[in-house]
Amino acid sequence: MSIEPHRVAPAGPLAGTAATTPARRAETAAAPGFDRLLSTKLQAAGQDGPLKWSAHAVQRLSQREISITPEMQNRLEGAVDKLAAKGGRESVVLMDRMAFVVSVANRTVITAVDQAGMRDQVFTNIDSAVLS
Repeated sequence: MSIEPHRVAPAGPLAGTAATTPARRAETAAAPGFDRLLSTKLQAAGQDGPLKWSAHAVQRLSQREISITPEMQNRLEGAVDKLAAKGGRESVVLMDRMAFVVSVANRTVITAVDQAGMRDQVFTNIDSAVLS
């Protein structure tokens, strides 16, 4: 009695998949790239959307009698956009003798400090800053 060797199909990236056809190649070529998918997901998560204000930030604005004009809001949003493009996560935006601590990923102002409040102020857990 002789024993014949058992043939095993090669294991590779196409093992267990359908053969690549011209239609399949065209479908793969038309699929969006990683950068485009990531950009789409980030926009859906709130990137490039309006800037939000935390309850703490609103309280600080009221206590310190700081009013935010639409022009200031636009400048803050532009600064957050720049920070996001550079990979900032938790940042300080310095603008018009005020400081705003922002969560770039959440597009949220965490707190606001006026010039008088900046004396002896220490900002912790900040990875970036921008002058706007």
